[in-house]
Amino acid sequence: SRTDMYGDQYGESSGSNHFQPQPVQNQYEQQQLYEQPHFDQQQQALASYDQTYEQPPTPVRPRVTRARLRAAAASSSGVNPTPSNVPNRRLVPLIEEPKKRRPGKKLVSELLSDDENCLYFIIRQGRVSLQVIVDDWIENYKVNRDAALLSLMQFFINSSGCKGKITPFMQASMEHATIIRKMTEEFDEESGEYPLIMTGQTWKKFRTNFCDFVQILVKQCQYSIIYDQYLMDNIISLLTGLSDSQVRAFRHTATLAAMKLMTALVDVALTVSVNLDNTQRQYEAERQKARDKRASDRLESLMMKRQELEENMDEIKNMLTYMFKSVFVHRYRDTLPEIRAICMAEIGVWMKKFHQNFLDDSYLKYIGWTLHDKVGEVRLKCLQALQPLYASEELKGKLELFTSKFKDRIVSMTLDKEYDVAVQAVKLVISILKHHRDILTDKDCEHVYELVYSSHRAVAQAAGEFLNERLFVPDEEAVAGIRTKRGKKRLPNTPLIRDLLHEHGAYLVDSLIESNEMMKDWECMTDLLLEEPGPSEEALDDRQETSLIEIMVCCIKQAATGEPPVGRGPTRKILSAKELKQVQDDKTRLTEHFIQTLPLLLDKYRADPEKLANLLAIPQYFDLDIYTTSRQESNLDFLLKKIISIVEKLHDTEVLETCAKTLEQLCTEGNAIYTRCDVARSTLIDMIVNKYKEAVDEWRSLIEGEETPDEDETFNVVHSLKKVSIFSQCHNLGHWNIWESIYKDIVEAKDGNKSLPEEDAAMACALSVVMTCSKRQRRRKWGWVCKVLQNDPYYAHKLLTELTIEDGSGFRNFTRMSPTGFEVILQMAVKYCICACFFGILWDLRHLEELMESGSNGTQELASLKHNLNNFMEAMKEMLLLGPSQVYKEEELAYSGVSLRKFLCIDRDFLVSF
Repeated sequence: SRTDMYGDQYGESSGSNHFQPQPVQNQYEQQQLYEQPHFDQQQQALASYDQTYEQPPTPVRPRVTRARLRAAAASSSGVNPTPSNVPNRRLVPLIEEPKKRRPGKKLVSELLSDDENCLYFIIRQGRVSLQVIVDDWIENYKVNRDAALLSLMQFFINSSGCKGKITPFMQASMEHATIIRKMTEEFDEESGEYPLIMTGQTWKKFRTNFCDFVQILVKQCQYSIIYDQYLMDNIISLLTGLSDSQVRAFRHTATLAAMKLMTALVDVALTVSVNLDNTQRQYEAERQKARDKRASDRLESLMMKRQELEENMDEIKNMLTYMFKSVFVHRYRDTLPEIRAICMAEIGVWMKKFHQNFLDDSYLKYIGWTLHDKVGEVRLKCLQALQPLYASEELKGKLELFTSKFKDRIVSMTLDKEYDVAVQAVKLVISILKHHRDILTDKDCEHVYELVYSSHRAVAQAAGEFLNERLFVPDEEAVAGIRTKRGKKRLPNTPLIRDLLHEHGAYLVDSLIESNEMMKDWECMTDLLLEEPGPSEEALDDRQETSLIEIMVCCIKQAATGEPPVGRGPTRKILSAKELKQVQDDKTRLTEHFIQTLPLLLDKYRADPEKLANLLAIPQYFDLDIYTTSRQESNLDFLLKKIISIVEKLHDTEVLETCAKTLEQLCTEGNAIYTRCDVARSTLIDMIVNKYKEAVDEWRSLIEGEETPDEDETFNVVHSLKKVSIFSQCHNLGHWNIWESIYKDIVEAKDGNKSLPEEDAAMACALSVVMTCSKRQRRRKWGWVCKVLQNDPYYAHKLLTELTIEDGSGFRNFTRMSPTGFEVILQMAVKYCICACFFGILWDLRHLEELMESGSNGTQELASLKHNLNNFMEAMKEMLLLGPSQVYKEEELAYSGVSLRKFLCIDRDFLVSF
């Protein structure tokens, strides 16, 4: 019964005389047929010269052909393609691992015959088309079939890397088993090399030509020669014997040839089947005619043709069945994974092409068992063999039992350690979902859902396709009649995007953006954020709004750049022309939409720093030319006013940094909107600098009057410095001439001046790039300072990371509640001063370089830069030396400072070259 078909795996008999799988105690036991013998047994075998080696069993009963049915005596007098008893022969040790070649020893390929007339040489050279080679061989076969067969047999021997030669005498007088034994004795196994596994373009091409030659040969012989009871019998017999050999090269080559031969025969069977159906229809049509209109000779001709085609089909099926039982059944569990992979790849082809014969549980079970193979490539071939079967609506009915038996294994393979296998397993689960939806349980689906967060991009995107198939299917009926409060109709993707609101937005977006259009449905996303819900809708809560904004910005970034998130995909991905066009089209569409909606979003969430930090990054991905081409200057002004207002009122570090970067992008020189944006930038920096000057002047006045600044005054100083520091990283503040004022704050902190409370002087002096670090960390971070001043962006980023201190939103409460809070605020102020001075020097250096490139005399600017750099470096060294920890060597750091000063400031020419 069908239920028992898979019971073979657990020890039940299949009823076949040729294949009875042994009970499987573990998933790999069926692959141990060609394992090395036990050490003691091997030593005993090698000790005796007469010790025999018994080959793996081959079918005892010879293949039944029409000739044998018609004349049994004739079959016994000709060439016996399948000897019933395989003679024993001397044991040759198994050579499975390649050994090192002796010095001066030639490769196997160099030892092979260089006869330019032999098939192996011609096909290896690849200078003649395979079609011509096959046609010439067929002509030779018609003239002298023994010689042509001999050349074909020699081709298979040479293709295995064997230098032995089959003589006409051997062909005429020896059984194939004897010939194979003699070739084995002449085989050079020391090198472990043979054409199918050798590297290089030549051998890769040879492998392709080898497979194509076998298939073209059968195709060209399909109408007569393959039915002559001579060619196919001999070739099948030879390949069967070679595939049972203990020599890996023979086994590998013969198995590949046999599997390709079967594939070619499947193609022939399909052609015969089509011709048989056509002939049958013609016969029925002729037979149903009236007697006076019926052509008896044509009816007889069609009947004879039908009979011949039926005999041909029986003959081909006989060949296929014989080869399957004598080659495939033994080799699908071979110890060599390449052989197992070949078997799995080809059986999938047979099932797809000739499903009437092969898509049956008696054949499917071999794929199911091999899903447990220990080698990833073999498991991959199994899944690839199943994929087209599940993708066919016509074939799904024949896979029900197989699916129920092996569904759990296929689902578990989505977590395979080999990523290629995991991807293919997910794709197969998708096909199962499409055609056998009820078989997958919720638990099975949850295993695949989680893979959208996989660090491997291909696995995650495959899991995204599964989500699309199971969950994210647009349903217009689900939103029919649903409208917002002001009456706008909800878009079909609305319920899907609501279900999408989860954490880790970047990875989730990357998994879905290439396979689901809802990830670029900007209108649907902004409607959910801007439109008030209608009476039949539930409003998004704060967490959901935050998640949606994060996902929306991730979608915008990836759509506009084509780059996957950090941690996924290659470091640098070169986009194709098609991908670049897609990116540009997406960038244009999102710009046209968010030019109008972004100011509204900023206005709605102006009091929420977390949401603002994401929303303010959107203009960084705009196509800025659209502002002018679509006459959207009014929206640009609205956006710039919103940015100025946000910087004025908010003090969150992430919001300010995003504003600075976005404004830098908008002020890119060369854009049509540059002038308008530069005016807004100047206005914003004027505001920041003026507030800083006011706050510092007030602070200094209080200190000079021996008064203590209150919380509001401290707050104003620190946060005005913070904004100056952050904007100096992206914008040149040199025109506002505040470097000296900020440097003065550093000097006063260093010197312990009364500009800071006395009890805080020691703490303020310790604030520097290497404050509160171990000895090793101090040296490393001082090195960062040196390298940053040498214009190294990587170390600049490292330095900024060290200089960053988050003050949080509870600033006032913190200073009021903590007695040490005031000290922390002052530390932050000094750090902001250091950062602002540092970037001020870098901007001055850049300005000097621009002057030199334009041919201007930058003597005055150079002198000012030298002066500021010297003062800054001296202050930094003194702050390091006056820090609370003195365990490091002061002379080493002093030497570093002097060396850096000498390196950068010897003369103008050197500085400009730097």
